[in-house]
Amino acid sequence: MTDQTFFEEEPLISNLDLFLFTLIAGIVIYWFMSRKKPEPIPEFKKTATSTRETSFVEKMKKTGKNIIVFYGSQTGTAEEFANRLSKDAQRYGMKGMAADPEEYDMAELSRLSEIENSLAIFCMATYGEGDPTDNAQDFYDWLQENGEEDLSGVNFTVFGLGNKTYEHYNAMGAYVDKRLEELGAKRIFDLGMGDDDANLEDDFVSWREQFWPAVCEHFGVEALGDDSSIRQYELKEHTDLNMNKVYSGEIGRIKSFENQKPPFDAKNPFLATVTVNRKLNKAGGRHLMHLELDITGSKIRYESGDHVAVFPTNDTALVIKLGQILGVDLDSVISLNNLDEESNKKHPFPCPTSYRTALTHYLDITHPPRTNVLYELAQYASDPKDQENMRKMASSSPEGKALYQSWVLDACRNILAILEDLPSLRPPIDHLCELLPRLQARYYSIASSSKIHPNSIHICAVVVEYETKTGRVHNGVATTWLKNKTVVDNGHKSTVPMFIRKSQFRLPFKATNPVIMVGPGTGIAPFVGFIQERGWLKEQGKEVGETVMFFGCRHENEDFIYQEELEEAKKKEALTGLHVAFSRDQEEKVYVQHLLRNHKEDIWRLVHSQNAHIYICGDAKNMAKDVQTAFYEIAEELGGLTRTQATDYIKKLMTKGRYSQDVWS
Repeated sequence: MTDQTFFEEEPLISNLDLFLFTLIAGIVIYWFMSRKKPEPIPEFKKTATSTRETSFVEKMKKTGKNIIVFYGSQTGTAEEFANRLSKDAQRYGMKGMAADPEEYDMAELSRLSEIENSLAIFCMATYGEGDPTDNAQDFYDWLQENGEEDLSGVNFTVFGLGNKTYEHYNAMGAYVDKRLEELGAKRIFDLGMGDDDANLEDDFVSWREQFWPAVCEHFGVEALGDDSSIRQYELKEHTDLNMNKVYSGEIGRIKSFENQKPPFDAKNPFLATVTVNRKLNKAGGRHLMHLELDITGSKIRYESGDHVAVFPTNDTALVIKLGQILGVDLDSVISLNNLDEESNKKHPFPCPTSYRTALTHYLDITHPPRTNVLYELAQYASDPKDQENMRKMASSSPEGKALYQSWVLDACRNILAILEDLPSLRPPIDHLCELLPRLQARYYSIASSSKIHPNSIHICAVVVEYETKTGRVHNGVATTWLKNKTVVDNGHKSTVPMFIRKSQFRLPFKATNPVIMVGPGTGIAPFVGFIQERGWLKEQGKEVGETVMFFGCRHENEDFIYQEELEEAKKKEALTGLHVAFSRDQEEKVYVQHLLRNHKEDIWRLVHSQNAHIYICGDAKNMAKDVQTAFYEIAEELGGLTRTQATDYIKKLMTKGRYSQDVWS
């Protein structure tokens, strides 16, 4: 072979190699692509966070809105009020939007003046001991930390939601109102304060009736006088939807109860298995219960004093009755889609879903409906008298308020009772579902210590059950649901969707500090955990201060709950003092505050000389106040203080975190 021949043949081999390589590579790529087809992303996986606009000012400009209503809400009421106010704006020729401050950059507030005739309304609930709600925590921090912020040109008003039985009544609403003014914003209407211990709805309606005329006067606009119903969502019925894309009770991600993924929180609860559900009281007409939830493998951590939140479901019988009275197929699959396409809130509850699921898992059907629900539903009553009464109850007239108070609130009429008692009222179920508030999680003080029970959370609760003035029996949603959570139900383990809410109700950092615990009834719950933890510390060889418990119940032989555990702790000296008030075992009633006075010398010694921490848990309305008064009296008598000085003394203990309350009304 000559050199010439060799060089002529070389390109031929090279081209062949190239051709074969390309062919093989093509086959491999084709095989791989055909084998692993990309799965279409289902509609429900498109999260709003990827495209969410964090500038509320830009969103308002884009959508032509001039009123924004921010809400700090823990149980959904403040959010409900915010939605009502944003809807109202339309009736006054303006455009409003409700907004969760957690979803937006609140530093944008100073830019609100860029929008003509703009107004920021704040519906702020106070949670716990004067704290902001979870979703308003960042906004609260921003207000505290940004002293140089200039909010001049920003118009605002605040409506606070609180409860007068609590020490720090409407603290969050008052703080936001005061702080915005300090930063230069202009208050265009007085701070409104709603009291949930009296009639929150009445307070809100009265404030709102005066608020809107003041807004119109400030901006020089006239009310359109349009009192017609304004729909926020439109109904879409699904006939051939894949059931894997239909929500069946999940709070956040679809199928999240089948495929659990941590971390677990309010938007992604953990399905805990019920391992124990026992009745605590030996006798009596009530049902006090102890449940244990297994959190093994969840990576959930808790501390004594934290709260466990559970997502209950409504009574199936109530849901079925609602379906029957409205003549609907509860298994129809629907979506309620927001008519405002720019809104972050696309649906009032997870959609698509069935009416049955919505009424069972997502909507509150047991609380008496608020006046706006009656107003919106009035148009569907065929009897003019029913229409007139429903509209009257939704008005701010004294007669209307009195009728709402007596016929709805005092009679404890829920939506089903109203439909049963007004036969002419038959609203379309989709509008009813739009108007009803969301069913909220219920919070319980954890009755265990993670030092002893790292994989188990204990709940202590009393079943709520009473007869209403109409002769109907009202069953508490969550407690009735928990009572029925038997360990094994038809061969299946019972589960509870739950998450943990951290608390400030904490044992002292130094175990040597004495603790005084006051918790009658189910108020004992967090102290069961505290006592377990102090006992564990003692077993570890740690020096532990005195641990004193003041408990109260009706009868020693009926409802002395956790008696065995308390007596065992006393025997092991995990509990150094146990004082129990049996209120009805003698002619004259004896309560925990009486026992405090009986042991005043010991209490004053522990508090004044040994830096004891005081903990109160239970009823806010009477017990917590009476106990606080007992502490004032002890400080007066044994500390030689005046009532004013004694009050200041206890207030200072609160400020230092040595007088803590976990109370409810």
